[in-house]
Amino acid sequence: QVQLVESGGGLVQPGGSLRLSCAASGRGFTSNFMRWYPQAPGNQREWVATITSGGNTNYAASVKGRFTISRDNAKNTVYLQMNSLKPEDTAVYYCNTASSGLDYWGQGTQVTVSS
Repeated sequence: QVQLVESGGGLVQPGGSLRLSCAASGRGFTSNFMRWYPQAPGNQREWVATITSGGNTNYAASVKGRFTISRDNAKNTVYLQMNSLKPEDTAVYYCNTASSGLDYWGQGTQVTVSS
């Protein structure tokens, strides 16, 4: 069993920055990939970033160069540093992992980019 808890969302002006956190509990965090998925109102969740257990990263084209995913295995936490935010980044951001064939999601954290 894995539990994920996101935090760090909020209201930010265009061009601003936020850092999201996803704290994981349960076994196997260090051996799992972690992913971030924003979901804008009326849209499906859309993958934006992955970090593997070894620290390799991958990004969607829409956020490459602006977002950075990282992990601290000692704290069982994954982060998403978001810079140069745009209004279209507004969404509820969910972190995700899989373990023993099961998919796990957090409750999400709201990010609103607006002037």
